[in-house]
Amino acid sequence: MLDALPLRLVLASASPARRKSLQSAGIEPDVLVSGVDESLVVTERAEDLCLELARLKAQAVLGRLRPTDDERTLVLGCDSVLAFDGEILGKPDNEADATWRWERMRGRSGVLHSGHCLVDIVAGRRAEAVASTVVHFADISDHEIATYVATGEPLAVAGAFTIDGLGGPFVERIEGDPGTVVGLSLPLLRNLLAELDLRITDLWTKVAPGNQIVDPLG
Repeated sequence: MLDALPLRLVLASASPARRKSLQSAGIEPDVLVSGVDESLVVTERAEDLCLELARLKAQAVLGRLRPTDDERTLVLGCDSVLAFDGEILGKPDNEADATWRWERMRGRSGVLHSGHCLVDIVAGRRAEAVASTVVHFADISDHEIATYVATGEPLAVAGAFTIDGLGGPFVERIEGDPGTVVGLSLPLLRNLLAELDLRITDLWTKVAPGNQIVDPLG
């Protein structure tokens, strides 16, 4: 019976980059922001922190959903942190914090960890894992740091940088899946779906040139 139900994916994240990653891969998620207070979780390991926050985000959204007989709802919680120089770095507190971080990070490298927690509400099952990618930062100038921080972009993202936005030129290379740095690893999502006996192609939608959804793919 479950196999016959249409799938609905709910993304428990306010991140437009995560939503865009899914859309680019043919998946149109519903979005419900979890509202989880990330400061409440304290741990010494970046991998543990991002996974626990991903769990909490998924759980918070689960509490606002009710299963129905006509669809199979999946909830995806994600969270990202940067492990750098023995510290765990989430979003900067303010511009001064973002500037201080970049003054330390430039010319060096860190590891971006993204936790993923996928819950199948109807089946009552969960799959979760962490994706990790090494990020090598360019040795950027004080002027570049000040100009970048002034845009406000570093204040909204873990580690104070992006690779899919204004921060892209300041990342020289990465070792791993680029999606991990964006905050959602599509290969990992495929593996998590497989653990729940699902295929990522089950979530594909056919999209017309104007980006409007036409109908689900079979």
